[in-house]
Amino acid sequence: MDVSDWLADTRASYDTVAVSYADLLRDALTEEPFQRGILALFTELVRARGSGPVADVGCGPGRITGHLHGLGLDAFGVDLSPSMIEVARRDHPGVRFAVGSMTRLDLADECLTGLLAWFSLIHVPDDEVPTVLAEFRRVLRPGGVVLLGFHAGDGSRLKTEGYGGLPMRVHVHRRPPQRVAAWLDAAGFTVEAELTHHPAPGVEGGFVFAHR
Repeated sequence: MDVSDWLADTRASYDTVAVSYADLLRDALTEEPFQRGILALFTELVRARGSGPVADVGCGPGRITGHLHGLGLDAFGVDLSPSMIEVARRDHPGVRFAVGSMTRLDLADECLTGLLAWFSLIHVPDDEVPTVLAEFRRVLRPGGVVLLGFHAGDGSRLKTEGYGGLPMRVHVHRRPPQRVAAWLDAAGFTVEAELTHHPAPGVEGGFVFAHR
């Protein structure tokens, strides 16, 4: 698939579902103590590296960005979907958000202390992941922390509707944490931890912590 194709499909799909997505997931984190714990650990690791900005890349409607901001981080969000960014700015007026692509971030070299990609790499094709991780490394300071959250497992599927039955066209990729960790290692990161969470039968979440 051409880079422009999957990016265009992802942008159009999340523009379509932005309001419904935000409404359905607004309070989801309150019911996910494991995920809150993961984000708290990320916050502590960032603080241990000193102060500095933290990017939530693929932030959607900003719910995780807002949570990190509430934990005291200088967090801001970037998303491919203009409609998602519009919702994020509406719901989190005290937080910075910008439209942008994880394949080419509009950020200076070595400007971030932390970077989070929370279930946003799931739409990136395997052959584009190295490009994205190289971009993450470019914008992180030496020692900067990266946390990737994703659907664990194997295989891909085409998602044609979601969030209230609205039309979508995005591929959802599942990956084992070991594969994601290997990609990070190949991109020049030092992997610190790989985790798999089983919140419900047949549901797996993967999380990998690393630093530049």
